[in-house]
Amino acid sequence: MHCNSKLEIIYEDNSLVVCHKLPGIPVQTAKAGKPDMVSLLRNYFAAKGEENTQVFVIHRLDQPVEGVIVFAREKETAADLSRQSRERNMNKSYLALVEGVFDEPCGVLNDYLLHDKKANMSRVVSKGTHGSKHAVLRYEVEKVHKIQEEDNASLQECHFENSVAGNDVVSLVRVQLETGRHHQIRVQMANAGHPLIGDKKYNPNCAAGYRPVGLCAVGIAFVHPVTGKPMEFTVEPSIWR
Repeated sequence: MHCNSKLEIIYEDNSLVVCHKLPGIPVQTAKAGKPDMVSLLRNYFAAKGEENTQVFVIHRLDQPVEGVIVFAREKETAADLSRQSRERNMNKSYLALVEGVFDEPCGVLNDYLLHDKKANMSRVVSKGTHGSKHAVLRYEVEKVHKIQEEDNASLQECHFENSVAGNDVVSLVRVQLETGRHHQIRVQMANAGHPLIGDKKYNPNCAAGYRPVGLCAVGIAFVHPVTGKPMEFTVEPSIWR
């Protein structure tokens, strides 16, 4: 595994590469001079002296969100992985750290989301709203934690200090997406009354200033386009270690 301060590679071969994207690094950006996953990978392959430095984006994670992500290195591989993702055959699982206690330990959130591209935000709207898309996720609460004063140090270490103002209970929730919508987990959880810790876009209790969002793509599974072998990768959230 290759690892530096900005790039963690879990697996690589001639067809694809799987990484642990760290919070704060965009998957791809048009801003000159700002590192993103695509440029970091291309530079990595070039530094190894490889002729092929192409990197194709298959799916994305929001800039403040971390987790496991796969990129293709060939057009044919990109097409196959994109098909798997589009047809929901690429299984992804997430852990979210949210405010409050759920009424039920597991359940389904079923909403319609409208994406405001100009504001780079989404919101829950009524069914039938023009431009809205159906969004479904399943959740299961893994742990409920009551914040005590003695927890301040650990919260500071994981960058969530001052993020739980007004709510002294947080829940660690495992999430499975059945659809892939813009900011889906963040929007649906906030609408359900459980905004993500550290999410300044959708959590009104979040303090000013940048901090990682309490969300990590902890697992991904797909079929290797070339070998046909089932592939599965998991990561541990770096900000909760």
